[in-house]
Amino acid sequence: MKIYLPLKLFLILLLFCFSLVANAQNETQKDSISNKLDEVIITQNKKTFTNSNGNIKVDVANSIYSSIPNSVDLLAKLPTVQISSDKESITVVGKGNPLIYIDNQKVGINDLNALAVADIKTIEIIQNPSSKYEAEGRSVILITRKFSKKDSFKTEISEVASFKKNCNNYLGFNSNFKKNKLELKANFNYNRLNPWESHSIDYQIPTAEIVSKYNVTASTKRKQYVFGGGLFYKINEDDYFSININSKLQSDTFPINTITDNKNKNVENNVLTFTDNDSKKNFVNSFLNYQKKIKSIDAQIYTGLQYSNFDQRLFTEINNNYNETQFELSQIRDQKFQVNYFSGRIDMEKKLKNEMKFEIGGLYSSANSKSDVAIFYTENNQNELSYYDFKEENLSGYTQLSGKIKKTDFSLGFRVENSNVIGKFRADALPLLDKNYTNFFPKAQFTFPIDSIKSISVNYARSISRPNYSSLSQGATYINPYFLYARNINLGPTITDEISTTFQYHDKSVKFSFYKAKDPVYNSFSFDDQNNIMTFKDINFDKSSGFTVDFTLPFTYKFWTTTNSLVFVLEKIEDDTAVFIASKPYLYYTSNNEFKLPKEYFLILNFWGLTKQNTGVFETNPRFRVDMAISKTFSKKWNCTLSCNNVFKSTIETEKFTINNINSKARYVVDSHEISLSVKYSFGKIKETEFKEKNADENSNRIK
Repeated sequence: MKIYLPLKLFLILLLFCFSLVANAQNETQKDSISNKLDEVIITQNKKTFTNSNGNIKVDVANSIYSSIPNSVDLLAKLPTVQISSDKESITVVGKGNPLIYIDNQKVGINDLNALAVADIKTIEIIQNPSSKYEAEGRSVILITRKFSKKDSFKTEISEVASFKKNCNNYLGFNSNFKKNKLELKANFNYNRLNPWESHSIDYQIPTAEIVSKYNVTASTKRKQYVFGGGLFYKINEDDYFSININSKLQSDTFPINTITDNKNKNVENNVLTFTDNDSKKNFVNSFLNYQKKIKSIDAQIYTGLQYSNFDQRLFTEINNNYNETQFELSQIRDQKFQVNYFSGRIDMEKKLKNEMKFEIGGLYSSANSKSDVAIFYTENNQNELSYYDFKEENLSGYTQLSGKIKKTDFSLGFRVENSNVIGKFRADALPLLDKNYTNFFPKAQFTFPIDSIKSISVNYARSISRPNYSSLSQGATYINPYFLYARNINLGPTITDEISTTFQYHDKSVKFSFYKAKDPVYNSFSFDDQNNIMTFKDINFDKSSGFTVDFTLPFTYKFWTTTNSLVFVLEKIEDDTAVFIASKPYLYYTSNNEFKLPKEYFLILNFWGLTKQNTGVFETNPRFRVDMAISKTFSKKWNCTLSCNNVFKSTIETEKFTINNINSKARYVVDSHEISLSVKYSFGKIKETEFKEKNADENSNRIK
């Protein structure tokens, strides 16, 4: 009922926009010609989306996308990018989890949450990254921030009111200041969020004669403080020094209500579970960067240091009501997780003759995490204490040669990484994990021009995907007396080999790719028949492979610009513990449409969908989503945007699979239907900015 008024307002404005479309061609000349020709200004409208060899680049700063309240929601609007329902992971369709860069600095999801959208100039989805972008990830999302060369000052204040199942509010402040060689940046956001989620799982264990079903709902009250600051000092034309710090402080209270029907042979129980949860997640990240050009050898050297800390605590009180009797306190859980991360790197780049470029670099990183769990069982007044420590050290080096031979562009590179991993329970004499391994990651790319508008490129790459540090801890979430969501301290990395070829014609492209992955990570069940407890967690499967055909088809017609992607996927996942079902091709499709209307109105209509997916083990339902928004700028200082996301309320996701002789059917209800109103006010002016960062941290995306 709360969204009826905003919905009516949205529909009224939408009808008004379409009435403006009818008069668009008659209005285009009136606003651009002055009666007094004091000066002639030649302007060129920039395309919001551009495509080169399947790499899509988005102009955020000069489009309606700059009105989206946070960076993660912004990425969700881009072609082929998918955000998980909890907004804790990002995937690119057909590519898995991408590397994420802000300028030349590799970051993670927490850094994205601390990045103001007002700072973003462009976002590029790079499908075939070179060795420069490290071995982790088969694609890169490169975010470029606005840069300035003139003395200037600009401040932007934004307010977003969001209406989902509950109301949410985003308040933001962003400021830039530049004087001579010094530039300062600062941002602060205060968010009051009330996310809601629900899911259910039906499962059967024929060998144990167990049939069980639960339905869980959670309504969260969340406070977020997101802030950051940076200093950039330009020593001369080639050298600079920069410091950047960003942070996110988050506190949650979220009661979880679960209804469970469980039948174990001839014993049936109906259980109501109420868990009262109090959570805190604090993150801080800091960078120190220095770049120097050595003119005597015509080379550029970069050095960088990074320190990150992530601190999380979850306190839970669990009450169960069996068969409509009364609620009784069952458990008290106190779980703490902390990870400290340090890295240092050096890179050198030298331009050679004949348009050649040689790059070489190295990195050292160290991560230390502590995972403490304390559980009090009221039934027997017993305490269970567990302390687990994890340490990982990585030493890596890379080299790359790129350039042009006759008309052929090429890039050849490789990376070598050595990892030393130790995981140990403090009560044990010997470590549970003790690994030392070295991996070699070659990459190659060749582009052959056919003529001035057509080209063919061929790529090969080997990459690695490592679990984030939180996934390697011993934490767990209690759902009911028979079911736990747990992390997995034994998770290992995934190695992927991929080959692809792309045909480019003007700004349109088609890409064919094939990949094979060893030890991919997917969901799994395990059953403890002694304690009658099911555990849901990620494990390494045996292998997976896939073939994709990706069409990128942008075009422009008068005031309408559209970018369309069609990705045909045939994916096969295999594991000895899982029941294999036939793999079938599925289709991902997306269309981003922007309409430039008279009187400085902008309208966007985006939609994406997935057909039914059968990937060898998992079967998921088809999905379809439509987003709409209209934006208007007033007096060059005020911007208002009215948005409606998931217009048709497509909120249900289902998944079926059988593993370890457990049959499962899951249903997730996603709270994604949203109507929001964004208002931004800016004063001062910055034309371009010099603020730069380079990557000192190759694993910061794992700190969450």
